[in-house]
Amino acid sequence: MTKNKIEENTIQIGDQEIKESEMTNEQKYFAQQIQDLRAKKDKINFEADQVIAALNVFHAKLIKTVQETAKEVLEDDTEES
Repeated sequence: MTKNKIEENTIQIGDQEIKESEMTNEQKYFAQQIQDLRAKKDKINFEADQVIAALNVFHAKLIKTVQETAKEVLEDDTEES
């Protein structure tokens, strides 16, 4: 028969590891806030990467269309001369 070993949540502060069972309710609350904020930060960074990529695509498309329009205008001017 094997025993199910349940690992207790811990936090690392400096070189000290603190078990959740050793924390006050206030400390547990702060640890939960930190965990949630880190997850939000990671999500924001993930979304920022998507926004930056999309901006780059639209920027490149704008430049391409402006260059195409300028080329057409120059060709029309050359033909009229």
